[in-house]
Amino acid sequence: MLRIITDFDGPIMDVSERYYRVYHFCLDQVQYPGQSLHRLTKAEFWQLKRSQVPEREIGKQSGLDEPQAKEFALLRRHTVHTLPYLIYDKPLPGAIDALERMTELGFELVTMTMRRTRELNAALDQYNLGRFFHIDRRYCLDNDHAKTSDIEDKTWLMGTALAALPPIAQTWMIGDTEADILAAKAHEIPVIAVLSGIRNRDRLQPHQPDWIVANLSEAVDIVIQQSVVTIP
Repeated sequence: MLRIITDFDGPIMDVSERYYRVYHFCLDQVQYPGQSLHRLTKAEFWQLKRSQVPEREIGKQSGLDEPQAKEFALLRRHTVHTLPYLIYDKPLPGAIDALERMTELGFELVTMTMRRTRELNAALDQYNLGRFFHIDRRYCLDNDHAKTSDIEDKTWLMGTALAALPPIAQTWMIGDTEADILAAKAHEIPVIAVLSGIRNRDRLQPHQPDWIVANLSEAVDIVIQQSVVTIP
């Protein structure tokens, strides 16, 4: 039997609209009266995000001065994961089909995310995604968890999950960030990076995932191909 551990945002959920709306909200909050700004298109903005351009730089490219850019970055950090904006997330094209396919194949599905419990539950309920992940196969941060860094938190979460989950023939990780890759490598799990999330190929490649593919569906293809080869 195979276990798939997948990140939630990126492989499954499209967060680009949420991030873009928060971008506009933060610009509105820090803009001086009468100030002319260069508001990025969604495509321009998302390209910068996927390239890991710092928030302050995104603010400056939008016409903010240094104090405004600093305030913009701080406000964005406090706003982007709040429930009023999480409603703009939606499943990526083909993601639900991929989850259904894995379920039909008998894969054990686990989701592992930097969302807090309330944030994960809101999305699971909104799109009926809880049917794919049993309640004890959902690993996220507690609502009052004091975050360190995504890499540290994801590696810790991975260790917690592997200690609690029953032994299984093979475990795979699917994610869209360096945190997913490094957490999997720390625990010697094969990892597939997808390009449907918040990092582009140039940002993922240096961390040396085992594969880089377009989306969750292609990641499932890789798992099936490799499992035929490695599992009698």
